[in-house]
Amino acid sequence: MRKLFRAGVVLSLTGLILWAEAPQSPFAAIDSSLVDLERITGLKPVHKVRFDTIDKPRLKTFLESQIKEEVKPSEIHVEELSLKKLGLVPQEFDLAKATVDLMTEQAAAFYDYRKKKLFLLEASAGASDQDTVLAHELAHALADQHFNLNKYLHRGKTDDSSLARMAVMEGQATWLMYEAQANKMGQSLVTSPAIVDMMAKASDGAGGQFPILESAPLYMRNSLLFPYLQGLRFQQAVVVKLGKPGFSEVFKNPPANSHQVLHPEDYFEHVVDALPPMPTVATPKSYRTLSGGTIGEFDHSVLLEQYCNKQEADELSPHWRSGAFELLEEKRRKNTVLLYASEWDTASSARRMFNDYHRVLKGKWKNFTPGKESANTLTGEGDDGFFRLELHENRVTSIEGLKDVAAANLR
Repeated sequence: MRKLFRAGVVLSLTGLILWAEAPQSPFAAIDSSLVDLERITGLKPVHKVRFDTIDKPRLKTFLESQIKEEVKPSEIHVEELSLKKLGLVPQEFDLAKATVDLMTEQAAAFYDYRKKKLFLLEASAGASDQDTVLAHELAHALADQHFNLNKYLHRGKTDDSSLARMAVMEGQATWLMYEAQANKMGQSLVTSPAIVDMMAKASDGAGGQFPILESAPLYMRNSLLFPYLQGLRFQQAVVVKLGKPGFSEVFKNPPANSHQVLHPEDYFEHVVDALPPMPTVATPKSYRTLSGGTIGEFDHSVLLEQYCNKQEADELSPHWRSGAFELLEEKRRKNTVLLYASEWDTASSARRMFNDYHRVLKGKWKNFTPGKESANTLTGEGDDGFFRLELHENRVTSIEGLKDVAAANLR
């Protein structure tokens, strides 16, 4: 889903615009806003920002065309299949449609970083929060002039690193939006960090007024909001520690994963653990790789909240150190197999995840038949076929979807 969310635009979400100021005309505040942003960041505008208005129907058409241009149908299919195999979305879920619907409902404005143009939704033009919306998108335009957002975002080599880069982009724009407003009242987020927590908490609870967001799977909701809410907190930590150079540093040396966004101290210390070794199928030549990537702290927090509870997610996910998955297709039978591995900071955290992943398997399938079980191994059969879940000291692995008992090594 990261590919669909990064399809050529960066958005201001309606639910995150909390402060208001009476406007004069749709784009009257552009020049003064850029002056404010330059003063705060030290980044000087290189050229004028082009702008226009757009209505909701045209926005939806625009987003659909952007996705078609940026992401191949085969890539959307594999991405959707991966999310379903991991248990992050239901089996009947339509990823492309849901992404467009969510972004259309939520957008107050957006910056097209391919065409280098800012768009304000006609419903927002003349609204009391218009200047705030513009400040967010102008922050994107300013960053784009210095760091080329298109290249920056597409250099994210994995799903989790792409999410981290999105958190930099949206978190910085959100922070600057609030900082500009705070400055007008003689305040600053740097010296009043409580404002950041207040804004993040208020925005996190704004979903009830948006029916599409409210009805979306937890993974979709959190994926959309994470770059803004957690990115805001990350940017606060960066500015407090690094000052003005921090606005450039996060683009020159972005966080490696969602864990570094959530724990800025590890970003400053450059803490990145190696990916865990993956489990293997008995006859690897019988399969071809459909996709693969990282499964980060963010993804685990969603899994744990969805299949256990939020308290468990909040307590255990910070102990994540690395994670990966692969999706294989058997060449002859065409069935898909999921390989999963995650590394944890202690053996006790890994054991806890081993037990919780048992609940994930049971929860994401309609049919779950456990087989042999020991202290460190659980085998059985689910909707997709046979599975084998194992605990190896600090590492948890799972193979899911094998159609042959021998291939699953379950004998």
